Amino acid sequence: MGAIDRDGFRFETEFSVINQKGAIHVYRDGEFIQELPFTFTGEQPEPAIIEGLVDSYFEKNYH
Repeated sequence: MGAIDRDGFRFETEFSVINQKGAIHVYRDGEFIQELPFTFTGEQPEPAIIEGLVDSYFEKNYH
């Protein structure tokens, strides 16, 4: 799963299949801003989970 670039932000995803947990690290201009944790089932998180978390981040913080 690659990084998502949106409106000057970069969202990098990491996850553990064993623990079924993951996080999206939010960066702006190369500076770490926040970690968005999540859980999932299966071998990897569904892209819709990642996209939903990114969308929610923008809705809560920039609208």
